[in-house]
Order: sequence, then structure tokens, then C-alpha cells
Amino acid sequence: QVQLVESGGGLVQAGGSLRLSCAASGRAFSSYGMGWFRQAPGKEREFVAAISRGGSSTYYKDSVKGRFTISRDNAKNTALLQMNSLKPEDTAVYYCAAAYGFRTSSWSSDAVPAVDYWGKGTLVTVSS
Repeated sequence: QVQLVESGGGLVQAGGSLRLSCAASGRAFSSYGMGWFRQAPGKEREFVAAISRGGSSTYYKDSVKGRFTISRDNAKNTALLQMNSLKPEDTAVYYCAAAYGFRTSSWSSDAVPAVDYWGKGTLVTVSS
């Protein structure tokens, strides 16, 4: 079993940076691929970024490539999302996710129902 708690959200101006953290509890953290999704007001939850169990593979939504970086530290049971060059369209609640048996390249918005564990979310607001 895995429990996930996000932190690091807040209000930032366009062009600024934030780093989101996902703290996990449970013995099997390293057995799960980790990902980040986001949900803006009035829109469906969408995939943002994912990282494989050992951290060797990453995958990103096209619109965040070059701006966001996902990482993990299995020894500390944490996953991070570094967000640079933020845009107003990045405004959303960001959710940490854990999935067993996912190939990194298979992470997508369609995978939402198959995610095993979700955090409760942290709000990111980007002003212009």
C-alpha cells in the first residue's frame, strides 16, 4: 500500500518556477512508477509527467517538455516535479500518482482509471 501527499503548490508569476514534492509512505514505493497529473477548472484530469521505478526513464506531456523535470529519490520515498518557465495555462490542481506495471511510455490522460494511488492534490496558480 502507498499513501501520497503533495506539497509545494502556490501562486507564482508567469515565467517563474515552483517545485512540487510527493511524499510517499509504504514499503513498496520503489515498485511503482510515479507520475503527475493536473486538473484545471472545468477540464478533465490530464497527464503531465512520469518516471519509471528506478528513475531511468521519463515521459512528458508535449506542452511541458523542456520546462518541467520529474525525478525521484527511492531512498527518501519522494517524487519531485520541478516546474520552470510557468505559464498561466499551467494553472491547475496537481496530483501525484503511483501505478504498478506501467511502462513509462504508456502514461497518458487515458490512464487515469488505472492509476493505483492518488494524492489529494496541490494547487498551482500562475498569474500573468
